[in-house]
Amino acid sequence: MSEEKIPGEGMENFAEMFEQYTNTLNTGDKVTGVVTAITPTEVHVDLGCKQAGYIPVDQLTDDPTVKPEDVVKVGDEVELFVIRVNDIEGYATLSKKRLDAAKVWENIEDACNNKEILEGTVTEENKGGIVVSVKGVRVFVPASQSGLPRDAAMSQLLKQKVSLRITEVNKARRRVVGSIKAVQQEARQAAAAAVWAGIEVGKHYTGTVKSMTSYGVFVDIGGVDGMVHISDLSWSRIKHPSEVVSVGDTLDVYVISFDAEKKKISLGVKDRSTNPWQVFMDTYKVGDVASVRIVKLMQFGAFAEVVPGVDGLIHISQIADRRIEKPGDVLSEGQVVDAKITAVDEEKKKISLSIRALLAPAPAAEDEE
Repeated sequence: MSEEKIPGEGMENFAEMFEQYTNTLNTGDKVTGVVTAITPTEVHVDLGCKQAGYIPVDQLTDDPTVKPEDVVKVGDEVELFVIRVNDIEGYATLSKKRLDAAKVWENIEDACNNKEILEGTVTEENKGGIVVSVKGVRVFVPASQSGLPRDAAMSQLLKQKVSLRITEVNKARRRVVGSIKAVQQEARQAAAAAVWAGIEVGKHYTGTVKSMTSYGVFVDIGGVDGMVHISDLSWSRIKHPSEVVSVGDTLDVYVISFDAEKKKISLGVKDRSTNPWQVFMDTYKVGDVASVRIVKLMQFGAFAEVVPGVDGLIHISQIADRRIEKPGDVLSEGQVVDAKITAVDEEKKKISLSIRALLAPAPAAEDEE
């Protein structure tokens, strides 16, 4: 007995097959397909229509070193761009990287509108700045937005990973402009806020010498610059900061004072744990001979450094074994001489020195016969 056929049975399957057969593709379409096979030269894709789809390996990704199976797997559902349709032979050539590139441009535009921070690698230097590759898109960063000083060489950024913000996108001209400086400024502002929130007298920071003047140096302690006066750079008497530090040096500094309202910080780098006077007292006593350095010439004598941070006075009468008009007739600043410690005032922390005490007395002139 034959089975009774239900009216309409099989019509749905036929309709699906008919729709699949009549559904055609056009160049420029965005389609979704399922990967059915992977070969060394192409990837086969089922598009759910009469045309068979395939992706040439050079249309998978911009990286020629990547294997097809590292990009897609059989069974993956992927979004693709239709490059060409051949209705006669019944296949469509597809591209994954073109659609990926289009998505990247959308992401770049969104990042510009939302002021997002993106990561990229500096790939080249040109006359006006540098080029940063961000997800395969060339982003031009003008020299003024590179984050480097005005006269610095842009080449030092080559192959470096950088953070930047997109400032301009012109998709029609394929032009994207970015700024590394904007990200650095925001980071510096955040760091500065953190410094001011936790600053206190005596607190130590690791800083970098940013600039130098005749009266001191400015040190970046993390978003905020503080000044180290020349007198707080060293226990020794120095004429210029360049004698002990250079721009770019890393210093361990501590806060002497600060004014949060005026945004000013006074820093020091001298080791407060070492008392120069105590070093002197532990090393010398009255009657000892010390090798001293002349640091300042006055009309009444010369000041000489006995140990770093401690000076003694050589009175003009104790400089030579003869009468002199001024200390400069015999001594010069920076000269190192031997001097005898003749007196020490512990309370006032004063030291008296004598060069004359070490000189042999001049022989008496013989009487003339």
